[in-house]
Amino acid sequence: MIKAFFGSKKWALWAYGGGITLLVLSYMLVHLSVRFNIWYGGFYDIIQKTQEHTLDEYWNSLAQFMWLALPYIAIATVMDIVAFFYAFKWREAITFNYVPRWRKVSNKIEGESQRLQEDPALYAEIVESLGLQAVNAAMTLIAFIPLLWGLSKGINFWIFQDFPGLLVWVALTVSIGGMAITWIVAKRLPKLEYNNQIVEAAFRKELVLAEEDKANYGSMPKVIELFTGIKRNYYRLYMNKGYVSLWLNTYGQCMVIVPFVIVGPSLMAGVVTLGLAMQVVNSFGEVRSSLAVVINNWTRITRLRSIWMRLHEFEDNLDKDRPKN
Repeated sequence: MIKAFFGSKKWALWAYGGGITLLVLSYMLVHLSVRFNIWYGGFYDIIQKTQEHTLDEYWNSLAQFMWLALPYIAIATVMDIVAFFYAFKWREAITFNYVPRWRKVSNKIEGESQRLQEDPALYAEIVESLGLQAVNAAMTLIAFIPLLWGLSKGINFWIFQDFPGLLVWVALTVSIGGMAITWIVAKRLPKLEYNNQIVEAAFRKELVLAEEDKANYGSMPKVIELFTGIKRNYYRLYMNKGYVSLWLNTYGQCMVIVPFVIVGPSLMAGVVTLGLAMQVVNSFGEVRSSLAVVINNWTRITRLRSIWMRLHEFEDNLDKDRPKN
């Protein structure tokens, strides 16, 4: 899967050149995010202290936002387009690595058409998306952790008085804790997703065969039997996804108010301005969401794990069942 794209000279330009391009674009977006954070501080201070500022300053501040937003939109759009092509090229590399090997296999492999067509497409798309998010998260952490650490000065909460890097430690704690709980709640999903692919493949195969030979395939008893297996597995999958959804929605809503809880006492006491408070909220959100990139993509990661299991099993069969010369 990985070697087919990154270990081939044929795909080196896309694998490495495209990857570097995405890294550069991601860095540019993170840089603009830092600029946005600085803008929040000034803009909200103008709103809080209207007597000390003019309407022209207000409009100028909004104009500064637009000068940041326009390049952000352009760069984000270009990065999305490059990412789409990058994922497709990865799929193409996997497909044309598998097909010649598959044609030499003498024995039947379960769901082989799906593993040649659908699974590589999903694998490349999900890996590209998650990989880009992980890189963006790492760059965001590098940019925002020092900023959030500096903003922690003067923020006093409960027993934590003048605690160095308080906001950074809070973000780290809630992210790691959330990840651990998510892992426990969602531990059954990968196997259920894997089973789901198997029963779906069996049902699809029966229907495809019935297109050419309805006398021997696609009978109602067989269709009912196969669809019952699909229904049973989906019901288990939906129940488990329901538990995960309940936890993730609860976690997400709680994280909205955490920075306000931390900065609230200092804001109400007049120790920090509204602008500084909004910088804290924005920086905390950037750091926390970057640390929680796994939690935010848990459903996709689960699906990726099930696809990896299927493709890894397929590759083993390609090598094992290949006839010896």
